[in-house]
Amino acid sequence: MAIYLDPPLWPRHGKVWGHLVSDSSVDELLAFAARAGIPERAFDRDHVDVPAEMYPRLVEMGAVPVDSRELVRRLRASGLRVTAAERHGRS
Repeated sequence: MAIYLDPPLWPRHGKVWGHLVSDSSVDELLAFAARAGIPERAFDRDHVDVPAEMYPRLVEMGAVPVDSRELVRRLRASGLRVTAAERHGRS
């Protein structure tokens, strides 16, 4: 069981964002995010959006830094990935 963090590459709302995922469960992801002080509203179905300024703390807490492709690979392998079709109500 691990929490993974990809680099902040996506600008939005005046900040640059990355993602935090679990390779085992959404509960593990949400518990880690709560311990880090990340609000529940940052959760987006299979990941948590995190601003760049939180990265040092998240790594210090045990999140494993990976590139974006590796993060998606691990999320898919976990079975937790929510596809675009699922997000938009298509099967």
